Amino acid sequence: MKISVERAALLKAVSQAQSVVERRNTIPILANVLIEAEGSDVTFRATDLDIEVVDKAPAQVERAGATTVSATTLHEIVRKLPDGALVTLTADNAAGRLTVEAGRSNFSLATLPKEDFPVMASSEYASNFSIAASKLRRLFDKSKFAISTEETRYYLNGVYMHIAKGDDGVALRCVATDGHRLARIDSDLPQGAADMPGVIVPRKTVGELRKLLEEDEMQIAVSVSESKIRFATPDITLTSKVIDGTFPDYTRVIPTGNTRRMEVDASDFAKAVDRVATVSSERSRAVKLQLDEDRLVLSVNAPDSGAAEEELAVAYGDERLEIGFNAKYLLEIASQVDRENAVFMFNSSGDPTLMREGNDQSAIYVVMPMRV
Repeated sequence: MKISVERAALLKAVSQAQSVVERRNTIPILANVLIEAEGSDVTFRATDLDIEVVDKAPAQVERAGATTVSATTLHEIVRKLPDGALVTLTADNAAGRLTVEAGRSNFSLATLPKEDFPVMASSEYASNFSIAASKLRRLFDKSKFAISTEETRYYLNGVYMHIAKGDDGVALRCVATDGHRLARIDSDLPQGAADMPGVIVPRKTVGELRKLLEEDEMQIAVSVSESKIRFATPDITLTSKVIDGTFPDYTRVIPTGNTRRMEVDASDFAKAVDRVATVSSERSRAVKLQLDEDRLVLSVNAPDSGAAEEELAVAYGDERLEIGFNAKYLLEIASQVDRENAVFMFNSSGDPTLMREGNDQSAIYVVMPMRV
């Protein structure tokens, strides 16, 4: 195999592939990226056995062929090469070496036979549809903070993507929760998605997918089966196993009868929470919210380190309320608000609180209170 590739195109393809590769590997071949050259393209394929990324780049192919080489080493080399360089990759499979040349630099890397590289079994997809990158990005970006990191409840270690009845009819919905907070984000139902099976997309996949969604106008082809999900752009295909488990019935925890309404500027609120939480160093930083006629007092009282309080002007016309929350959860939820004010709907100090942006019902968040 002998190919020449522009450095920028090579770096983009290799960096996307290598980020899937696990740093600590017991199986040497999994640390490698499979390079296949044919026609006028070169593809880079990497996997951790749960996720597979295939990345395509235009190349001048002198001799077609394939080999595998350490993903991180190749990435580091290409990253350090000067911008605008033309990089030549030559594989000598008999010697088990891949030569990387650019200008006056020359590297010789150890390879492993391409036959050992595990290729993910292809599966029949029950549902295929296409969706704008900006919509998919919103669905996952606004929900991923609530993904659980607890290994025991493995079915919460991802975002539950499914079709659901929203306020404006049927919607494509993403939900994530860790038992303390929950995010529920809706988007218009894409054409052809109506029969999509509900799947739990793993946390790592959500992180990798983010890299495909940088360009707003790009259409992403999504294919879903009971066991796999695939996201594809013209250059990159990301295939992932989905979490084998049943996502709990989240509708039960979304409060519908909360009547006490507080409206506040989201960024002012987030900054104030951040400031008062500074005095408490514990993991469970509790922030107390005291609500009275159009004013909110945020306070933290940490016996070992001090106390802080800050007052904010808010729109609130209900009876007095005192309620405590974990500061980190409040910050993460408040930072999801893009446009309008944050609207909090309270019931009592022991009940879950609902938050949304203005009157927008397509993104709602629920957070459990804590005793303060």
